[in-house]
Amino acid sequence: MAMNKREFLKASGGVAAWTLLSKVAKGVANGVLRGQTGASDVERRTNWAGNYAYRAEHLDVPSDVDQVKKNILEHARAKALGARHSFNAIADSREEQISLEQFDQIDLDAKNRTVTVGAGVTYGQLAPYIDSRGFAVHNMASLPHISVVGACATGTHGSGNRNGNLSTAVRAMEMVTADGSVVTLSREKTGDTFPGVVIGLGALGVITKITLEVEPAFQMTQRVYENLSFSQLEKHLGEIFGSGYSVSLFTDWQEGRATQVWIKQKSSPGASAVVAGDFFGATPAKRKMHPIADHSAESCTEQMGVVGPWYERLPHFKMNFTPSSGAELQTEYFVPRAKGYEAIRAVEQLRDEITPHLFITEFRTIAADELWMSPAYRRDSMAIHFTWKPEWPEVRKVLPQIEEKLAPFGVRPHWAKLFTVKPAAVQGQYARLEDYRALLRQYDPKRRFRNEFLEMNVYGG
Repeated sequence: MAMNKREFLKASGGVAAWTLLSKVAKGVANGVLRGQTGASDVERRTNWAGNYAYRAEHLDVPSDVDQVKKNILEHARAKALGARHSFNAIADSREEQISLEQFDQIDLDAKNRTVTVGAGVTYGQLAPYIDSRGFAVHNMASLPHISVVGACATGTHGSGNRNGNLSTAVRAMEMVTADGSVVTLSREKTGDTFPGVVIGLGALGVITKITLEVEPAFQMTQRVYENLSFSQLEKHLGEIFGSGYSVSLFTDWQEGRATQVWIKQKSSPGASAVVAGDFFGATPAKRKMHPIADHSAESCTEQMGVVGPWYERLPHFKMNFTPSSGAELQTEYFVPRAKGYEAIRAVEQLRDEITPHLFITEFRTIAADELWMSPAYRRDSMAIHFTWKPEWPEVRKVLPQIEEKLAPFGVRPHWAKLFTVKPAAVQGQYARLEDYRALLRQYDPKRRFRNEFLEMNVYGG
């Protein structure tokens, strides 16, 4: 069954825009969308949400590494294209895009507790495969439909005070560089620079496969609570976000509260479904919930303390509800976890500007890591995520206001989502930026994998 993520997170308003985008999205096939321009047909390719139209003149879909090499060498500029879940131009190119969708192999090494996957594999494909063989990855994002390589290359994350972002599980990768060389990078072989290539932003080359650490499979429960006062976060933020393996708070920015708290906990097989009492003043949900309370929870993963596999609890949404496209916009900002309460209160001051254009906001925590271009580099972080209605002119006016409120906290935007933070401010948040730029010069001296996004945010002033 297919369902748009917009159906997951829709709210009143924006229906006309959704109707229009739904009609347009029906023409999508293998990432190619055909529309009418006068009397002639043109090809127009978009990301999954439909908010960004790719500018690349060519799209190739190679089936092996030799074809990837050929595609790279035939063009002065090229970029890899994953599952099209980025909301900005990070995966675009003026000349060539290389889709890795046919790279769908999965190779589990049970002895060494690793799994190697092709660049076209999504977490939704990976998770049930390794679970059936007794293994798990440490975390997942809210949607399982994103590609493993794309998620790791952009610092995408799940939640949990002790859980690093998805990239922290990377052990090795195979990559085709600008001169057509096939290189293997790993913790063991690449040494001190490996933390610089893991979150590579697609700038070092075309990754064809990636190796992740795995761990023994585990069972989980999920419970939802309603109406947690923001005032509880002032003294109990660490306890609240530490109350489960993975914890998310949702808010509509009204009434000074989190409308829902989703707590995902590890459980032993066969444990009973028990709904606990009040949670810092929030009350247990009496029914399965959607992040927006008045919408059907059919698409959401099981709750009410029902025990199930890790990959059916860590994401918020079920794998069989595939978001083929979705009329929404997303932005996300990372701040130090220790300043999370102050950051929330700062943004709350803009609630009247935010809520007319908002579907929902989510707060999550991420453990610090050592990856040079990670938004959680060397600081435990809180991510403040906005899912917006497809109203870009209005949202574009709100973002600078939010970013101004978050600037005192050393805000770092998610690389694959929409933001207007000035390039100098973005660059100033990354202590190893010059080392990362040196890696770009080493692997891509002719700037084959540069694009407008990188020129602005990594090199722009």
